Amino acid sequence: MKITKEEVIKIAQISRIAIQQEEVESLTQQLQDVLSYAQVVKDVANQLLDQPSNRNINFLRDDVVVTTDSEIVLNRAPEREENYFVVPKILDNK
Repeated sequence: MKITKEEVIKIAQISRIAIQQEEVESLTQQLQDVLSYAQVVKDVANQLLDQPSNRNINFLRDDVVVTTDSEIVLNRAPEREENYFVVPKILDNK
């Protein structure tokens, strides 16, 4: 898709953006670059969708239990109650 200088001027008018005549050329190129990049992204997305994939396969792994000493973390808490952190109340029970 090619964008023209007239389209840039029309977009600026619709958007109520004041642009100078000497800005039109650079804005046209910048918008063309954005549209070209968007087309590249669209093409890559389409290629990915066209490729067969194994996205719908569940991969299972064994759960691994990692034992940690919670006292190390709880000792650093400003306030605690038994094995729990004490935090400020943020919700009212109405």
